[in-house]
Amino acid sequence: MEIRLINIGFGNIVSVNRIIAIVSPESAPIKRIIQEARDRGILIDATYGRRTRAVIITDSEHVILSAVQPETVASRLANRENDEDKQI
Repeated sequence: MEIRLINIGFGNIVSVNRIIAIVSPESAPIKRIIQEARDRGILIDATYGRRTRAVIITDSEHVILSAVQPETVASRLANRENDEDKQI
């Protein structure tokens, strides 16, 4: 299995194969997920002190906070897949 990576802002990179969801942090259930991950020690804060704009949930139950908009992360993911399709 090939490891594919995506930039989530400030040079931080996540394995595309492990991402389950990219969501906005505004809703109460997502805020609860963030707090529970913090309590369990599985929260990864990649915001560099900036406002959280995207929450990435992985298949290992880790929760990653990013300062990049969810749409931007999804766009980078889509662009990466399009680039790979062109190479084939």
